[in-house]
Amino acid sequence: MIARILMLIVAVGLGTTASQLPEFSQQYRQRLGGAIDELAKITNDFAKDARAFGLSVEQAIDRLAQNTDDIAAARGDRMRQTLSRLDSLKEQKEAFAEAGPFARLAVFAQNIDTELAEATAKDFEPAVPVTIEGLVTAGSGFFAGWFGVRLILSLFRRRRRRDAEPDTG
Repeated sequence: MIARILMLIVAVGLGTTASQLPEFSQQYRQRLGGAIDELAKITNDFAKDARAFGLSVEQAIDRLAQNTDDIAAARGDRMRQTLSRLDSLKEQKEAFAEAGPFARLAVFAQNIDTELAEATAKDFEPAVPVTIEGLVTAGSGFFAGWFGVRLILSLFRRRRRRDAEPDTG
């Protein structure tokens, strides 16, 4: 009886936890769009400044990076990193847009931007899973918990029986 209660508690806990993965992914995608918008604004402003001085973006970055002033050189490196991150986030957004419900989970796991994921986790709000993804991941977590506890308990029972058997050797 206690074993079944334990299995149920673990199964419900894992099912509930697993059901939040699609919700976390969805909140991450929302932040992804906001990050792209903000980085695009920064890079567009930089491009305008470069054009005002008759430079391409790459020429302006090179000029900053080669500057003897450390802060200017660091700014050039940072702008190069910002452009690279913007490209990476745009690719990820495209991959999300092209992926179906379950494939979005794979895209999320494969291309996660750690800075964005940490910010998402900080503000994450759990939600009731009403999508197919949420229901399937909840069910998967439930069954993994149920059968995982069952397997562990069966191993303990088997060992206890073996230890309780008289030594016939």
